[in-house]
Amino acid sequence: MKLDNVNVFVATFLGGNRLRNFAQRPADGTRGGMLLLWDDQMVDLVDINTATFCLSAMVRIRDSNVQYKLTTVYGPTDSSRKDAFFAELIGQKPPAGISWLMACDFNQIYRARDKNNRNINRSRIIRFRAALQSCELKEIHLQNRRFTWSNERENPTLCKHDSFFCNAEWTATFGTHMLHVVSSSFSDHCPLLLADDKGPRRPQTFKFENFWVSMPGVMEVVSKAWDEHGPHSEPYQILFHKLKKVGRHLSEWSRGLFSKAKVHLHAALLVILHLDIAQENRQLSHDELDLRARLKRRVISLVVLKRARKKQCARIANLKEGDSNTKFFHRRVNARRRKNHIHRLKHGQGWFTDHEAKEKLIHDHFCEVMKKGSTRAKDFNWEELNLESHELDLHELESPITEAEVREAINGMPSDKAPGPDGFTGIFFKKCWEIIKHDVMRAIH
Repeated sequence: MKLDNVNVFVATFLGGNRLRNFAQRPADGTRGGMLLLWDDQMVDLVDINTATFCLSAMVRIRDSNVQYKLTTVYGPTDSSRKDAFFAELIGQKPPAGISWLMACDFNQIYRARDKNNRNINRSRIIRFRAALQSCELKEIHLQNRRFTWSNERENPTLCKHDSFFCNAEWTATFGTHMLHVVSSSFSDHCPLLLADDKGPRRPQTFKFENFWVSMPGVMEVVSKAWDEHGPHSEPYQILFHKLKKVGRHLSEWSRGLFSKAKVHLHAALLVILHLDIAQENRQLSHDELDLRARLKRRVISLVVLKRARKKQCARIANLKEGDSNTKFFHRRVNARRRKNHIHRLKHGQGWFTDHEAKEKLIHDHFCEVMKKGSTRAKDFNWEELNLESHELDLHELESPITEAEVREAINGMPSDKAPGPDGFTGIFFKKCWEIIKHDVMRAIH
């Protein structure tokens, strides 16, 4: 903004009827001005502080009571003030455990590819990256543009001066965020829009939980579901529907054992807390001590369950048992979700962002590429290959696949990976082979 000072009338004009509250760092001439506008029905901003290059506040979302620190910056263009700017960024770092979001115009790139020419100061880039690492901040990926600033000349210089950075706590709290730019309008900067992008609710899909195999009764559930007769006679159809039926029975069995595990965990922790407080004032009775011990064992089992689920969702295979960390897995799950989410699809000269339009475009594409092709008019001239003269024995290629070969292939599968879209991981096929092998071999043959 280019205003020396913003009063309530200017803020109302800029923010409209909803963004009625504001905080500012006045501009110095045409530089350094920052303005925060917010809807007091949605969020509260407290501890608002201004510095040379920063305007910070603690944001509390009213509906969820979630809090995080927001820091807006306006970096200096003068190279002699860059180091002071980097030092101020480090000084803004909140205490450990507090979510932090930093954004706006840094007037500085932190990668060489963030500029469209080679006129860059690598030493300054290194110092900026060191400041970000000291702050433990990671950049939020910008979806639809490489650069956010232009000098508006005939052969323009393009840079990515505007960015959003956040720490791991903020990412874990806001797992479905998306950052993209909107039209630059009359400005030389492109406005950035950070939004929650959950998209349409995905249909519930079955996922085999690896810890199920260590639970009593799981083999009985699998065997009972597998032995149920169905109306199909074709081996592939039989195998498909039996896997689907087993998945449904396992889901129902799991809900009976582990329903509302998160609620049970917090309830157990709350009761333990009250017993700990009571123990400070009096001696606990035998029943209270027994309840406290049982709840502690229950908490351990629920935490192990939570960790196992997060580890499987994170799909991290290069960690030893005992090195797992639920918060780390949760961050990886969120990162995978953002990476796998298709925000837009290019079609011709335009882009599709609406979910129904993207769905139709994907469906039409795969219907085209996977349809039955035309009859092939040419084939290999096998006589010219003269394979028999090389004494090649290819008769084994026609021999049926044996159960031992299939079992060897299954044993070579990763236990925590699902080879297909049905959600069954390798450990299911290994542990339940004696139950499912006959139908699997019929489908293969």
